[in-house]
Amino acid sequence: MRAEGVKTDPNYPIPETMKAWVLGDPDQLTLADKPVPTPKKAEVLVRIDAVAICATDLEIIHKGPPAQIQGGLPFNKNFTPGHEYMGTVVALGPGVDEYRIGQRVTVEIHAGCGQCKRCREGMYTACHNYGLNYGDRDKGHRANGFTTDGGFAEYAVNNINTLVPVADTMSDEEATLVVTAGTAMYGLTELGGLVAGESVAVLGPGPIGLLGVAVAKALGAQPVILTGTRDNRLEMGLELGADHVINVRKESDVVGKVRELTGGKGLDYVVECSGAPDAINEAARMLNRGGKICLAAFPHEPTPIDVAYLVRNNIYLYGIRGEGKSATHRAEAFMAQKRFDATKIHTHTFPLQDLPTALKYARERIEDAIKVVVKTRSTEAHRIAAE
Repeated sequence: MRAEGVKTDPNYPIPETMKAWVLGDPDQLTLADKPVPTPKKAEVLVRIDAVAICATDLEIIHKGPPAQIQGGLPFNKNFTPGHEYMGTVVALGPGVDEYRIGQRVTVEIHAGCGQCKRCREGMYTACHNYGLNYGDRDKGHRANGFTTDGGFAEYAVNNINTLVPVADTMSDEEATLVVTAGTAMYGLTELGGLVAGESVAVLGPGPIGLLGVAVAKALGAQPVILTGTRDNRLEMGLELGADHVINVRKESDVVGKVRELTGGKGLDYVVECSGAPDAINEAARMLNRGGKICLAAFPHEPTPIDVAYLVRNNIYLYGIRGEGKSATHRAEAFMAQKRFDATKIHTHTFPLQDLPTALKYARERIEDAIKVVVKTRSTEAHRIAAE
């Protein structure tokens, strides 16, 4: 890599080409050779060491990025998906001195344009309106794995604002989970941030919901209640800090049970991670007056909402997109300090060449897969169940 102003290190040799999975038509991924990208101003080249699979990856591979779905834009072909990755900095773009070659980092997805109102407010995951700055590389916007090449590859370019240094004590697999924990942290930040002594329910024990329990407990919430449909996931929620769990298929009155567990008062906050059709209305009825709901899931269909109930009870409703407001940095600090063990949700590991199998495990929840990680630098030829 001899681009003008780019710094490299002979200890981290960079090839001319790399292996990368490339998206063709929907659900068609091909392992191909692509040029290793060159970092520009305010960018670094990351050698990808591991990448976790997110449900949004499955949606992007099948339908295209959510931004395109909502905007009715064409399917995004010929790019490399994957956004929950970590790795090692191996080249610095011109003028970059904030990071060093050889440094381990995990990455955020979004680098906002830095120019629009939302980016200036720290809401770079909601960079100004689809069709304007969002997805416009000339404006500086990048959403790796969404609108620009992502992590199902051996190398990726990242803006320095998307990098989160990770502790050397953190495994590659754990580092891929920082963004997931950061999304949960972002939701709790929008609800007020200081939740010590406040009651929180998390609806839906998927990866974000489970780490939402862990983050809420690490922030001092009391009690933390988790609801869901699978006992094994709820058991994991208890291990991550939930004070109470409720199986919604076995409890006839979930709202009544939540109110019972809060001494009849109702909750202060609900983090909705299930995407269930009536989840917003149930969440509202779990709350005390003046309570707050954070929506962190995508329902598959339009959802009727009892707006009158929200108004009469002064209920606040927040929606979050991704991992905004530098929440990943706070999440990484909690994980580095061992405030919770995010690795509990990592269930399977595959090598890069077995990505289609890894996606199948994630999509079909084979062997109750939760977080499936692809080790880009792994030499193993078979799946490793997480210990």
